[in-house]
Amino acid sequence: MSAKSTRTVKTPLAPAHADGAGRVPHDPAVEEMLGLYYYVSLARAVDERMWALQRSGKAAFVISGQGHEGAQVGTAYALDRERDWLVPFYRSVGSVLVKGMPPAELFLIQLGKSTDPSSGGRQMPGHYGHSRHKILSTSSPVATQLLHAAGIAFAAKLRRTGEVSLTSLGEGATSEGDFHEALNFASVHRLPVVFVVENNGYAISVPQRKQMAVANVSARAAGYGMPGVTVDGSHVLEVYAAACEAVARARGGDGPTLLEVKVPRLTAHSSDDRQEKYRSADDLAQARMQDPVHAFTQELRARGVLTPAREQEIQARIVREVDEGTEIAEAAPLPDPATATRHVYAETEDAR
Repeated sequence: MSAKSTRTVKTPLAPAHADGAGRVPHDPAVEEMLGLYYYVSLARAVDERMWALQRSGKAAFVISGQGHEGAQVGTAYALDRERDWLVPFYRSVGSVLVKGMPPAELFLIQLGKSTDPSSGGRQMPGHYGHSRHKILSTSSPVATQLLHAAGIAFAAKLRRTGEVSLTSLGEGATSEGDFHEALNFASVHRLPVVFVVENNGYAISVPQRKQMAVANVSARAAGYGMPGVTVDGSHVLEVYAAACEAVARARGGDGPTLLEVKVPRLTAHSSDDRQEKYRSADDLAQARMQDPVHAFTQELRARGVLTPAREQEIQARIVREVDEGTEIAEAAPLPDPATATRHVYAETEDAR
């Protein structure tokens, strides 16, 4: 793939064919598709539970990833979960689930509990981080995480660890100077990093046409001498195929990729926003028609991969995990106010 290419990648996974009894023979491709389906569906269920916790007064704030599930799961699924790094942004519900965080840990973050693995209740919801799973915690200003992702990739290259760094952002964050600095540095040094732009068409309330003069963010890749790829986030297998190619390219020493995934934004920017004030009814209806969870479910049913029995089994597992995760988070203690300044300054053993 040339440095100037901007194209859509099709999935290499072949359709599976059921036998006369409706059974699909064991096939690695089938298992991958079912794994992707599980995480896409789990991400939606976790996101919906977050809204329920906020609407019931148990959580103060929600920043949602509904509509982004195909982009997040499809890209994170291409990583080596033990070796590679994920540098998420505030909508990365599906990404962190794939990387290893269970629903309970996301709810602990949402409720600001002391056992929250990201910050012990110090961060806002959506600021995911987990040292054991190599998920780097990020700050609220958009695009700052891109520099961190490039730095991780630079260290991996110097140390020859074979690690890949993948980071996500919205298309609004591409207007920040950090975006230019990170992509320029990564390209100059041919770093093993993948930049994933989850383009939902809105930077809070500002539509893309008022943010940039190009139809695709991926067109900007040519200016940095790296491949730019655009895929449809409603087609999970296409996202996964493009991400696998980008990760393989990074791991093989061929440098970074700018991967743009066009996604629908199904909910408001956050629980503090009312998108009906700036989005038309037709716009919202069109977005719902592009729902990746629905589209992927229909696709796998048509392929014969998602049989009724399998679908019921996976959905029952998701309900159980979300309910159990909610119970764990609600029962967890709140942080001790006396520890609020911990981890701000260096502490001696006696101070602890």
